[in-house]
Amino acid sequence: MAMEIRRVTVLGTGVLGSQIAYQTAFHGFEVTAYDIDDAVLAAGRSRFDALAAAYRAEVPGGGDGKAEQTAADIVLVADLGAAVRDADLVIEAVPEVLEIKQEIYAKLSELAPERTIFATNSSTLLPSAIKDATGRPDRFLALHFANQVWKRNTAEIMGSPDTDPEVFRTVSEFAQAIGMVPIELHKEKAGYVLNSLLVPLLRAAMELSADGYAEPATVDETWRIATGAPVGPFQILDVIGLTTPYNIMVHGDEQGRRFAAWLKENYIDKGKLGIATGEGFYRYSED
Repeated sequence: MAMEIRRVTVLGTGVLGSQIAYQTAFHGFEVTAYDIDDAVLAAGRSRFDALAAAYRAEVPGGGDGKAEQTAADIVLVADLGAAVRDADLVIEAVPEVLEIKQEIYAKLSELAPERTIFATNSSTLLPSAIKDATGRPDRFLALHFANQVWKRNTAEIMGSPDTDPEVFRTVSEFAQAIGMVPIELHKEKAGYVLNSLLVPLLRAAMELSADGYAEPATVDETWRIATGAPVGPFQILDVIGLTTPYNIMVHGDEQGRRFAAWLKENYIDKGKLGIATGEGFYRYSED
């Protein structure tokens, strides 16, 4: 690598943050996972244990105790300074709210070593919107993962005009080293490649159901039959988790805010957040 990355800290132990941390540790990197308090970290530990079961069953090389050892090797910390003290790379996966991200990067800029590279997993925000808060815009870029990283192993890499090309290359090589396929973007684009294609599909699906044209199951069935896709848009939303699209749309345009209100009233307020909670648009067994 152009710059050596050995110690990686992941900020956020939610659905995707836990996957990023586990995938990185599985490929031999020293990983620290940070979250706001011990109760949240305990939930993160449970996610790591669940990931160990998935990797043991689905990922080559996950047997013979490696999957379980990977989970055990991840260090969980509720002190941000301790979490990033020796980090070569910090991957941020906190809620998709600009002010939250800016606030945590302002803290990181004071706590992390000067050499540390910062990467945001933001799915919608451009690096340029965050870079000034980092205090090191030349060492900051976006590194975006898709849910179920061990199967949907794309890593979209997007810098701002200030990102050092050597930092960009280093992060691209790191992505490959943890088993991802680096998807390099030449300039900033909201939604990167994947969400530029996916978000219009999900919004169209929500319009059909939120406005009463068709039930979510009907929308999904139509998409699966007509395109040969294995899953429909509402099944995809359940995998993503409904909190993320809600956070994005509630701060968006008028139509997005209307869809966010529909999600909140009919699903989120009822605890139906997707696969992670056992129910979203569909019910899921514990198996």
